[in-house]
Amino acid sequence: MSLSLPPTGTFVGRIWRPDCNGPAVVVRRGNRLIDITSPALPTMHALLECDNPAAAANDASGEDLGTLSEIADNSTVNPDVQQPYLLAPPDLQPVKASGVTFVSSMLERVIEEKANGDPAKADALRQTCTAILGPSLLAIEPGSEKAAALKDALMAEGVWSQYLEVGIGPDAEVFSKAQPMSAVGWGARVGLHPMSTWNNPEPEITLAMDSQGRIKGACLGNDVNLRDVEGRSALLLSKAKDNNASCALGPMLRLFDDSYGMDDVRRAELTLMVTGEDGFVLRGHSSMSEISRDPEDLVRQTFGAHHQYPDGFFLMLGTLFAPTQDRDAPGAGFTHKLGDVVEIANDQLGTLRNSVHLSTQCPPWTFGTNALMRNLAHRNLI
Repeated sequence: MSLSLPPTGTFVGRIWRPDCNGPAVVVRRGNRLIDITSPALPTMHALLECDNPAAAANDASGEDLGTLSEIADNSTVNPDVQQPYLLAPPDLQPVKASGVTFVSSMLERVIEEKANGDPAKADALRQTCTAILGPSLLAIEPGSEKAAALKDALMAEGVWSQYLEVGIGPDAEVFSKAQPMSAVGWGARVGLHPMSTWNNPEPEITLAMDSQGRIKGACLGNDVNLRDVEGRSALLLSKAKDNNASCALGPMLRLFDDSYGMDDVRRAELTLMVTGEDGFVLRGHSSMSEISRDPEDLVRQTFGAHHQYPDGFFLMLGTLFAPTQDRDAPGAGFTHKLGDVVEIANDQLGTLRNSVHLSTQCPPWTFGTNALMRNLAHRNLI
């Protein structure tokens, strides 16, 4: 279960150090992970506040903690807690997420709503909605006059939906996905709420912002989606999205520098593979070139005069992936089974790998902001 990253690029992350009983900020140098935690850089938040985080990480002195492979090998569903293991990159930053940013996934959200969370109804609804919408949405710019005209036409056909509103309307859907330090990292379990029986992974690019809303880097993310819970009611969105271990980020954060930037994010191709203990294999992809809203516009709709994030934030950008492949029965579509292994990959960001369990079976979230501050103070880092 070794972890690999592209040979070039500035990659930073967080690991748990049992000898410190707390987290450390690390940078990848060659195949080694170097702990650069210091009073100047006590947290990932502090690193991202630097004008040039990549230079700060590369110039910082630190302690060699071992090879990336050694630490990754211990970053499993049951790590040896006496040895270091990988955490999700953010610490003080909340994780926000954008929804319905791709046409194909937007259609699936409409189907979820019209099916009222019942996967048995989804296949017939998919055919009906596709016949009505056709390819017309591909050329629609959200918030444009054409989008408003399409909205009127769809309302006349009786298929207008809250998901079409945020998909082609002027305002993006941005919701809270994970509280600070509640996301899980590479190798860990991701969690499904026990009430859900229709769900799927969502492979996404995730941006990291500082307290001024400046984009400082990117990583991969799995925005675990409970289709039945959200489909029953939009008012259940928080229950569907923010649960124990329901968000995975990693494997590390690639900081923007001369080798990687926003244009690379816009061109990114993501692949998805789900491997079940039953032998089932699902393959999918997401192409950022097909996103209907520019990533920088999504950041502006999240951060601005209307809402500030003094500790910065991470923002998941949504996915093109639509889980329509049948798993158990014709027309039933895809849903997770416990033990599924999810791998999300991009050639510039590496591979994010996690296994699927119930949120009640994942390790409880116990290390929050208060614990972090006390730990850093005890280590004379703040």
